[in-house]
Amino acid sequence: MSRKFCSLLGLITVLILCARILLAAPGSTAPASPAEDGTLKALTAIAGEGMMDSHAYRYLEELSDDIGGRVTGTPQAAKAIEWGLSRMKDIGLENVHAETWQMSRGWTRISGEAELLSPVRHRLLVDSMGWTGSTAAGGVEADIVPVNINEMDEEIHQNSSHWAGKILLVIKRGESRPGDLLAFAKFGPFLKAAYAAHAIAVIGGQAGSKSVGMIMTHTGALGFDEYFDIPVVSMSAEDQDQLERFLQRGKTIRVRLNVQNRVTRGPVESANVVGEIRGTEHPEEIIVVGGHLDSWDLAAGATDNGCGVTTTLGAAEAILASGFKPRRTLRFVLFTGEEEGLLGSFAYTKTHHDEMPNHVATVVLDHGQGPVVSLELGGHSDLVPAVQRFAEFTQAFGGLEVNDDPVFGTDTGPFILAGLPGISLEQDSPDYKYTHHSAADTFDKVSPDILLRNTTVMALTSFWIADRPERLAAPWPPEKTARMLVEKRQDGFLKAFDLWPFGNLGSEPKD
Repeated sequence: MSRKFCSLLGLITVLILCARILLAAPGSTAPASPAEDGTLKALTAIAGEGMMDSHAYRYLEELSDDIGGRVTGTPQAAKAIEWGLSRMKDIGLENVHAETWQMSRGWTRISGEAELLSPVRHRLLVDSMGWTGSTAAGGVEADIVPVNINEMDEEIHQNSSHWAGKILLVIKRGESRPGDLLAFAKFGPFLKAAYAAHAIAVIGGQAGSKSVGMIMTHTGALGFDEYFDIPVVSMSAEDQDQLERFLQRGKTIRVRLNVQNRVTRGPVESANVVGEIRGTEHPEEIIVVGGHLDSWDLAAGATDNGCGVTTTLGAAEAILASGFKPRRTLRFVLFTGEEEGLLGSFAYTKTHHDEMPNHVATVVLDHGQGPVVSLELGGHSDLVPAVQRFAEFTQAFGGLEVNDDPVFGTDTGPFILAGLPGISLEQDSPDYKYTHHSAADTFDKVSPDILLRNTTVMALTSFWIADRPERLAAPWPPEKTARMLVEKRQDGFLKAFDLWPFGNLGSEPKD
């Protein structure tokens, strides 16, 4: 993007935001808008800095190309942590430090290869899922046995006695049952049952969903800080489809599989990267702004979640460059361990447990390379009217919808469980299904204009929450949070993964 074009965008932004002052209705009973609450002047300056003088795209290139894939607990992840600390200091954030935490064990990919031996012979494209085991050294040969994920309970109870010495191919037959996260929750017990039944390996690492895209695999973890002894691989959809066609024709399929991974015997250390802009009036009140620094290792982790990391850094940079300081503290956090089960953000809420009553909200970006289109407030429907007044001032960025959806697929989750509005900056990223956890997750997939736009949206949203005269939110009591999660039908998968902290709360009738 040319500087002239960026300047024009910045000017348009400023003009539109200023025009809103004239349109604001004095004496309205609605929540105060930025034109009425005193934040507009700062927001206008931040918008200009975010669109006209941001280094976010350069930061993304450094993270993606110079460091690359960053699996939590690996030397590459440690290098990314040092890079994050350095960038925060360069930007001028205060109290920059690393907050260490431990995960149960570390995991490193070594190699993975497969070959179809019969009824025809050719190479198969596979990659190991994270935190899963290895085949015997040199590989194994075995016949394929299908396992229908839509009838997983029946498969385990009725057919697992026939799994010994076989490679299990996860398929979908019949009607899919509702609840993707619940289906995912059942995948772990299946893997344990397969290992106990002496199956050799499992094909179908996306919890039964096929890889998206042409000649691609997608890696990922299969639980929350959980390791599975059995090798589990993702296979390209083309190869998996061929295997399924052979099965439908009654063919015997034999495959050679060699998967080698390395796992530590004990815990490994990681760290969240933290820096602050201290509040001027209520420094004890904290808004957390962040994305996750870790990634998978088939590629550079640019869209997942280099975009979230660099919009976080860019947002901090734009706010500081504006010359305005918020009333409350903005704490910028680059989480690690997200891919293994939101481990860094859970570690944050644990480390800062005594401080959580002073937290106001968290703002997270983690859904690819597309533009932010909505603000999802983590179940806090009471905040929708106030945030909508802010969103009215974002028309220069395409406008933002506001809803109260809770998002547990990223680092907003632990904050929602702590009673806070975990605000997810939801994006329109149609190509994310290809880049997600794949070899296509590279720097070239990110457009600089969209990254700068998202950086500015994150900066504006975070600063407005931190600087408005009235505190936006305080943590809900556990009873209220539990009831919201039950009403939103989030309790099932949380309980399935043993993440539900509320006991029997939430199921009682309302007063």
